Amino acid sequence: MGSESQKLHIFFFPYPAHGHMIPTIDMAKLFATRGVRATILTTPLNLPIVSRTIGNPKTTPQNPDILISTLTIRFPCLEVGLPEGCENAESIPSPSLILNFRRATRMLQQPLEQLLLQHQPHCLIADMFFPWATDSAAKFGIPRIVFHGTSSFAQCAIECMRLYQPHKEVSSDSEPFVIPNLPGEIKMTKMLLPKFMRSNDDDDDDDTNEVMRLFKAIRESELRSFGVVVNSFYGLDGVYADHNRKVFRRKTWQIGPVSLSHRDMKEKANRGKEASFNEQECLKWLDSKEPNSTLYICFGSVANFNDSQLREIALALEASGHNFIWVVRKSRKEEEEEDQWLPEGFEKRMEGKGLIIRGWAPQVLILEHVAVGGFVTHCGWNSTLEGVCAGVPMVTWPVAAEQFYNEKFVTEVVRIGVPVGVKKFAEMVGDSVEKEDIENAIRRVMEGEEAEEMRNRAKKYINMAKQAVEERGSSYLELNALIQELEIQAACDHNHMDLAELFASHGRYEPSEVRYASKAKVKHGIGFLGVKPLEALMFINGSLFSSACFFFDVSVA
Repeated sequence: MGSESQKLHIFFFPYPAHGHMIPTIDMAKLFATRGVRATILTTPLNLPIVSRTIGNPKTTPQNPDILISTLTIRFPCLEVGLPEGCENAESIPSPSLILNFRRATRMLQQPLEQLLLQHQPHCLIADMFFPWATDSAAKFGIPRIVFHGTSSFAQCAIECMRLYQPHKEVSSDSEPFVIPNLPGEIKMTKMLLPKFMRSNDDDDDDDTNEVMRLFKAIRESELRSFGVVVNSFYGLDGVYADHNRKVFRRKTWQIGPVSLSHRDMKEKANRGKEASFNEQECLKWLDSKEPNSTLYICFGSVANFNDSQLREIALALEASGHNFIWVVRKSRKEEEEEDQWLPEGFEKRMEGKGLIIRGWAPQVLILEHVAVGGFVTHCGWNSTLEGVCAGVPMVTWPVAAEQFYNEKFVTEVVRIGVPVGVKKFAEMVGDSVEKEDIENAIRRVMEGEEAEEMRNRAKKYINMAKQAVEERGSSYLELNALIQELEIQAACDHNHMDLAELFASHGRYEPSEVRYASKAKVKHGIGFLGVKPLEALMFINGSLFSSACFFFDVSVA
């Protein structure tokens, strides 16, 4: 596919939450650098974040024309009882309105289908929280690919929990159980599971039942989709990628870490919202610190803590004696009030030793700085993977979603972190942890032999992550394989395919290796082709070539 009109065209449709939008934009940039025409769908108030993160992607000699565009869809806030302008999960003012927000996202189906009709892309990559997107894509005869936004490990753990339900065999909420048939002995308790999993099947709570219906729809939608893209790399959780494919028969592609699509400092600084603190000042402050001497604390864009918990964190940071950068997310109302949660005189005592950023921080730049030696994180997968790519040990403080599985992965599978000691699943407001427990966890990742061992293990992943996305790396090849499958699908849908051009364009076969290739066309579902070697028909860069749109008469010379 050469000219713009012939390029493979993909719609990217992220869920309106920063943790879903940013990796989807990163992914769109990766596809675009491989010659795909990428269009990102978003809402008007999220458009500035999308545009800022896209930036000006670097062209290459192989792909001098990088095509990324945006289209907007109106978000129906008022129709579902949300405040005007509530177009992002970060702006939901109360946990009681989470379901209203999800109902609003269901109303995006019709405007999406209007855009599909108008622009006729070849594929739709849509977030898992749009289960209806599979039906929308099917209406227009195009494949829908699911983006989960989490790891293969978490996907496997969730599926094992769904299939075997070990939590129903324990006698109390705090009794540990092993997740069955998951590689490694991973233990959980019922308290670490979301409410809809802890509830009985006959639960009469409307909110719980709606969440149960949502996740059932997500799974059924995924089973009918073209497959799943995963923001991870084989060197990190390849055992679970294999488990996902071989045991659960899922069609997946590991194409991450997608954050590495941002190569230079400006791109990394512009990822997401505008920073609340000048990134150059932040980096200058870090430059004054010794290597591995500074702790970075951030709990993502949605998780929140009450004043008493923030005070416990502040006291623990002071008691630990370590330098720190602490990103604090506060509501609009709280931002207008004085910082009553800080111990009296805290900021003055911490001058030169601690930096508090109220709002958004250039996280990737901070984590990659040589002065940063530890990361206190809520275990959202984006943050977890960014910590892995930076080679930084972590203090894990999960709050909700699949974050408790991510904690197990960090602390027990790859062993590059320690748990702070959270005992129960929350929604938006984190569980209470005492100052002594926080301080102890900080010291474990920042001081002594245990910290050094974790740091050595963590730093091995820096090069592994970079190599995965470089040419011939595992994620690079899996993305190539996915694009090739989609090109085949698109060509079949148009009832015409030049197979010689397809094989030769991806650099594995010379046109001369494809016998009669210049005349080889596929029309109306049937074509005849002689090919040398035979395996060219079976695999393209290792991916099974099994499209049902044509039949071959194979002759081998």
